[in-house]
Amino acid sequence: MSYLRTAILLAALTALFMGIGFLLGGQTGMIIALVIAGGMNLFAYWNSDKAVLRMYGAHLVDPNGGRDARELYGMVEELARSADLPMPKVYVMDNPQPNAFATGRNPENAAVAVTTGLMRTVNREELAGVIAHELAHIRHHDTLLMTITATIAGAISMLANFALFFGGNRDNHMGFIGTLALMILGPMAAGLVQMAISRTREYEADRAGAEICGHPLWLASALQKIAGGAERIPNDEAERNPASAHLFIINPLHGLRLDRMFATHPPTEERVALLRAMSQNMSTGGHGASAAGFRGSNRSTSAQSGPWSGSVPESPRRRTRGPWG
Repeated sequence: MSYLRTAILLAALTALFMGIGFLLGGQTGMIIALVIAGGMNLFAYWNSDKAVLRMYGAHLVDPNGGRDARELYGMVEELARSADLPMPKVYVMDNPQPNAFATGRNPENAAVAVTTGLMRTVNREELAGVIAHELAHIRHHDTLLMTITATIAGAISMLANFALFFGGNRDNHMGFIGTLALMILGPMAAGLVQMAISRTREYEADRAGAEICGHPLWLASALQKIAGGAERIPNDEAERNPASAHLFIINPLHGLRLDRMFATHPPTEERVALLRAMSQNMSTGGHGASAAGFRGSNRSTSAQSGPWSGSVPESPRRRTRGPWG
């Protein structure tokens, strides 16, 4: 994703934030909102990746640690080399829900984070597909866009939630009903902006990730397992910070919540269908994955390699236990 698109999104969200400030407090409110938004943008550019990792309790993986740490670090290193990217930092989140995200302001300052639930749920090939998807986000500079979007969207929701406290401002001519409407419509507008860009970036990261690892079906199988796990297992941190939900490869918010009405992720079924079509196109000699791919794709599907051994199972409901629990 180009820097131009990042700038356009930042301008749109900043304008939305300023608009809410104007409606709540007139010209004074708009100026205050502009100052706050400018400071938030600057903070988000330099620090939001660290804030998100800290929010989810992510722990840095030691490449010289135990076997599990070495396996994970080595897989990321190999895929990053295949994607022609600098080696990102690797983190693990102690979270039972299978999921993953990438963050960082550019490829030189990027990080990939996976949950312990993901490590327990997928096999080695599926994990490679997930990591390749996240590396595609890094290569497209989506990570900068995602972290800044999450920061500003969260601020819009916070400002709207406190709108009633500004209802008595003499510059506010909306009245109680208008203020109440703003409390509802403000977060909805921010969510629509997120949804508009998130669907596009997820589809593109699926395609590019499949090219990086060399096997679209690895990612397709992983997406089905992760989606099933996200439906059953809540992610408490994401529930408390829903503005960060679009960072993940699959929406981490629980299926019973109304957040799904404004989901920032495309339907998993559509993503899987596109990946299967891509695999079919590759098998019939069409344009497919890069020649390098993931080295694991050149091994026999019966070969055992590390703790995530075995090929992608025929049934996505089969569970291969990983090393983190």
